[in-house]
Amino acid sequence: MAHVTRGDVSLYWEEAGPDNGPAVLLIMGLGAQLIAWRPGFVERLTDQGYRVIRFDNRDAGWSSSTSDRVLQIPDMVKLATGIDRGSADYLLSDMALDAAAVLDAANVERAHVVGASMGGMIAQQLAIDLPERVASLTSIMSRPGSRLAGLPTVQVVRTVMKPTPNDRAAMLEQELTRHETIGGPLFDRAATEVFLNEAYERTPERGGTPRQLAAILASPDRTPGLRLLQTPTLVIHGRQDRLVRPSGGRATAAAVPGSSLLMVDRMGHDLPQPLWPLLTDAIGGHIRRAEHQRIDGGVAVG
Repeated sequence: MAHVTRGDVSLYWEEAGPDNGPAVLLIMGLGAQLIAWRPGFVERLTDQGYRVIRFDNRDAGWSSSTSDRVLQIPDMVKLATGIDRGSADYLLSDMALDAAAVLDAANVERAHVVGASMGGMIAQQLAIDLPERVASLTSIMSRPGSRLAGLPTVQVVRTVMKPTPNDRAAMLEQELTRHETIGGPLFDRAATEVFLNEAYERTPERGGTPRQLAAILASPDRTPGLRLLQTPTLVIHGRQDRLVRPSGGRATAAAVPGSSLLMVDRMGHDLPQPLWPLLTDAIGGHIRRAEHQRIDGGVAVG
């Protein structure tokens, strides 16, 4: 457990698993802390012999907030329509460099990078900008940045974008509603409530989420960069995802040459426990195939 500083940003990270195992970097999504990668999910990767590294993105968890500026809905509209991209404090490319700084702090030259939702976008950007650091890419429930692929319905946006109450009980109830709205058929209310309380106890601050959303909206389409990737890539997407609809996963896979696409039944915009065996086996198998390719090519990972 440690912090690494990149410029004005302090990033909290931690690791699990064997020190000499192939490094796997997990990147979580919008407003989420590293604990959203649940211990049982991580354990299924460490049991496969992987050294698993998690971190809090800037403006989340125990990493630093970038500013006190509060972005309002009109600001988001300007960002989404391209009227004023400059109002974002940072871009996904900056968050990708944060991820690289975590790898530096962990003394990892190359890692297998796994990102979920916004974390998938960051992972894609890292593979585009610093391909030498990414041994393989797994993009989960994400999209390539095209203005058309994977967009949610207006109803889902209204539910997700409701202002967060200050009262803890009201906030937790609203978060449960959000998770249920975007979750799939396997949504577990009791498990989600436990997780949300853990997240609140760890840090109740959620002011950075709009700034992360601004980074998503202000960042350019990654499709041109993804088309140039030579990184082994797996795209995983839930068939019942209502926040990033399945077209987002399909567009990501279509953009990356030679990528594999796994469409998962009963999966929404979540990582429900009953699907952990399927998901971690798919990730582990993808990593092993990438490892074998690199060993055959004489390149070590870690």
